[in-house]
This record gives sequence, C-alpha cells and structure tokens, in this order.
Amino acid sequence: MLWTGAEVAELDGFSFLQGRRVAVVGNPSSLVRAARLGPGRHHLVDALRSHGVQIVRLFGPEHGLWSTAQDLIPVEGGRDPVFDLEVATLYGRSVDSLTPRPEVLRGLDVVVFDVQDVGARYYTYAATLCMTLTACANAGVQVVVLDRPNPLGGETVEGNEVALNYRSFVGYIDLPQRHGLTLGEIGRLYAHEQGLDVDLNVVACRGWDPALHLDECDDGGRGSPWYAPSPNMPTVATAVVYPGTCLVEGTKLSEGRGTTRPFELVGAPWLDARKLADRLMDLGIPGLLARPMRYEPTFQKFAGQACGGVALDVTNRQVFPSVRAGVAVIQAMREQDIARFEWRTEVYEFVSDRLAIDLLMGGTHARTVLEAGGDYRDACSDFAQAERVFARRALPHLIYPRARGVFAGLDAGLADRGTP
Repeated sequence: MLWTGAEVAELDGFSFLQGRRVAVVGNPSSLVRAARLGPGRHHLVDALRSHGVQIVRLFGPEHGLWSTAQDLIPVEGGRDPVFDLEVATLYGRSVDSLTPRPEVLRGLDVVVFDVQDVGARYYTYAATLCMTLTACANAGVQVVVLDRPNPLGGETVEGNEVALNYRSFVGYIDLPQRHGLTLGEIGRLYAHEQGLDVDLNVVACRGWDPALHLDECDDGGRGSPWYAPSPNMPTVATAVVYPGTCLVEGTKLSEGRGTTRPFELVGAPWLDARKLADRLMDLGIPGLLARPMRYEPTFQKFAGQACGGVALDVTNRQVFPSVRAGVAVIQAMREQDIARFEWRTEVYEFVSDRLAIDLLMGGTHARTVLEAGGDYRDACSDFAQAERVFARRALPHLIYPRARGVFAGLDAGLADRGTP
C-alpha cells in the first residue's frame, strides 16, 4: 500500500516536529490519513495539530493556500478563516514575492513542505521549494519535505535543458520538461548543486512503485486518490498530457483553460477541427488519439467563443511522448494558418524580454525550427543528449529504486558516447 511522506510522518506522531516552531507550505492537496481524526483523508494542518505540533504560520504557493486563484493571478496573504493562522504569500505581485521574506522566517525552526507535484518542469511548486531552500539556508531554518509520488511515475525522462539565460519561475532549475523526480529528489539535487548549507530532511513515501502512474498505485485496492493541486489540474489524466500541452500556453491559442478538460483540449476559433485531428494522426505520435472537437471556454483565452480543436486521448501511457506531442500539436496548429498563428508576447511569469514559449522550452531551438517550417522531431532533436546529462546529475540524489533502472541506463548511454 502507498503511504505519502506526510502519512509516514503521521504514523510516528510527527516526532521530529515536537517542541518546534513550524510553518507549512501547503494547499488542498496536502492530505493525510490520520487515524485519530477518523476515516478518509484530512488536511496536514489538522493532522499536525492533532499531535500537538506548534504551527506558527502558513505559506500559500501559486494559486494560494486553497488553490482558488487561476494561473498568473497574484495571491494575497492575510488570516486564513479555516485554520485561523497567518498566511504569507509565495506568489504575489512581484518576482520578489516568490521567495519567503526574512521577516516571515524569523522565529521559525522548520518549514514543512507538502504539496502534490505533477512531474513537469513548468509546474511551479518545484521552483517554490527551491526558493524556499535558499531562503531557509540564509535564515538557518530547517526544511522538511513530506514527499509525494510523481504522478507520472519515475521511469520516464523527456525533454531538453534550460539554458542559463532562460531560467524563470517555469524553469527555475535545469530539468527536462518531464523529469521523473519527486519534489524531495528535486530538493536534494538543487541543494547539492547550489552548495546550500541547509538542513534538508526528506520524509520518503512508502510503498511507491515508480513504474506506475499515481492512479495505478495500490491504495487498499483502489487507485491512489487525487485532489487537484491547482485549478486546472483536475485529474491524473490531465497531468499525463500537461508536459506537452502546457507549451500551448506559449501561444495565443487555447490550452483548454475554462473547460472541464484543461490541457486535454486545445484549439482556437479559426482552426478546422477535422483537419487538425487528421494532421496530428498523420504525424504518428505513439499512444495518442486526436479527436476533432468543438468547445467554448468560460474564461481566459477565447472566453465565450466556440473553438475548433482536438481532444487528446492517451491510449497508451507507456509509449506516449508527452513533450514531443505538445510540440507536434503546435506544429499542426501553426501549419493550418501561419498568418493567424501567434506566439504569446505578454509578460509571462514576471518576464517581459523573452517569449513565453522560449521560457517553457528552455531556449529558442524548438521555436526557430517550427518557424522555419520544420518537423516536431527536428524541434526536439536536442532532447536525447539533454536527457542523458540530466540522468547523470540526478542519479546520486534519487530516493526510490527504479524497477527498470532508467536513470542508470541513460547515464550509461552518456558514458558510451564518451561525454565527460
């Protein structure tokens, strides 16, 4: 049976937090089984309090403590009406707000981080963890990561590097778009590579099989429960396509926000749904069925307008190359009408001097290939080497055994090529 890091710690009564002044970075996904609170799952804050842990304040990452804010919407701090605790924002109106300020760390002994990640570079909770580690290193505050499974499993790595001048909140640490790590492993990698003098304690999951997606894991005969960690991540199926279709965010086309299937629906009012579906099927993306679809977003891009597009159904998760599929989707949409296709040019995650698509891709290579009329395979030609280099970096910081040794295999491939 799968137990998250929070549940492993709860079984021990959160003994390592007793008598200490604690802050919690959490959101609605911070759920834990706690027998003393009754059946089902309860919020981590309630579980901590049931064991007498002193919680001084809470931190709300992007979307806020209760994930009520949409993407790119600043979140204010204040007093939380549910827990009656001070909440400090980690996603406010300036880039400085993304890092815990010295004054909100003052008087703390430990910051506990317990948020569900989705396994993609752009999902900003990993960046929030890294920034928290840096701030806590400077303040002499311990960081405890209550680890959670990567919902995409831990045996697939796909994507390229993040060039140094394209680092941002959606690419704060150099990871492939689909990285295969948990937040605890990312924290270990980041702290090591940055040389941080930080007391980092990762409480590992128990019973997690990295060969499985989260909804395939054993949880007493049921798939492990999923509670949306952000407003547009309703299911594990959403997370499966997200490493690719989040790239549509870097265009002025709809990535399906404002519908019940965000990131699984993509389109625009001017697109021919049938032609788009046929073109994507012609591109032969393994494990993908693209169905013609019409939909009308209720907010954000094209709100109230009928869009032509596709519904992306993954028929085989094991072979589906999510990131490459996202690049292929952009290729196919752009091909329909180059004159009407546009890249997103507005300020994106506090960055105004580089295109959103380049921030998401970690550089300009994919965009320039597509603009020249190239194929998505050429746009992703830098992936294989980047994946091998990343595997070598990540291997010493892995916590969970990989059933098929994917990271070791990638590292061996790098050695075979004679790369230093």
